[in-house]
Amino acid sequence: MARPTTTSTTVRTTPAARRNALPGRLSPGMACDTAFRIIARRHLDAVLAQHDGTCRGDPDALHQIRIALTHLRTAIRFFSPMVDDALRPNVWAELKWLNGQLGMVRDLDVAIERIVAESGKELAVVAELQHWDEKRTESHRLLARALQSARYRRLVEQTSIWIESGPWSTRRSKEAMRLRRCTLAEHATERLAEWETTLLKKARKLRKLDVEKRHKLRILNKRLTYSIESLQDLFAEESLTKQKSILKKLRKAQRSLGRLNDDARGHALAASLNGAGLEASNRFRNRKREKTLLRTASTAYRKLDKTKPFRSSDLAPSSEPEV
Repeated sequence: MARPTTTSTTVRTTPAARRNALPGRLSPGMACDTAFRIIARRHLDAVLAQHDGTCRGDPDALHQIRIALTHLRTAIRFFSPMVDDALRPNVWAELKWLNGQLGMVRDLDVAIERIVAESGKELAVVAELQHWDEKRTESHRLLARALQSARYRRLVEQTSIWIESGPWSTRRSKEAMRLRRCTLAEHATERLAEWETTLLKKARKLRKLDVEKRHKLRILNKRLTYSIESLQDLFAEESLTKQKSILKKLRKAQRSLGRLNDDARGHALAASLNGAGLEASNRFRNRKREKTLLRTASTAYRKLDKTKPFRSSDLAPSSEPEV
């Protein structure tokens, strides 16, 4: 079924003028303040690259802009408390607002695709999907308005300025200076180990978690996955096999948890369509499917638990930044 589009003049947004040219790649000995700017710039640029397509109603652009936004929010978490200054709560709140605007339309896209894939072109289903498409059309209209708003433009500008020269970058306390000067290798090794330990501890109780706690586990999984992906430049050739192995397990668990979350969201959306989605809601409740997905995720976590966590020796010692 065709997706609705919105015809309008899209907002052209560009980040604030950048203070300094930065290396094109990360390196293990790089200071954390430089590394944060490189990573955050990449992901903010990726958000902007998908702006027009998302405004037009392209589901793929919407999916990519959400991924880029999650990468950006993960980078901010990864480098806290270095970046935890007076402006960070406002930056975070605005990024969270944008994620919420994107989330409703994406949830509807996933639910509609699921119904179509499982039901084909049955007339009853086609009629039922009219309610879903009406909801999707209205939600996209609101999203396009948000992406063309003054609030969105301020978000981009303020986030860009904060990344480049927020208060976090000029604080003169010994601790603040230490955090900025800490090498990326040292910080990344400690952070990845910490997040992996937390994830695996919670994953051991996966089968006992309710929908909300399972969703939180999924967020932890995504946070670790995206952080490893953002640090791609750091891994030496001999460490790539280990990195790929860890990512494979994390992504396998992520897919299963994501499908479980899609089922929960699809059921909730169906129930919200004033009775029009009650028939569809049954498609999002399948105990056999749930057991299979939980088993797949649990197996991935058991295998991950047997893998040695990242060490500083896994990072490329001879890697140099490219100017």
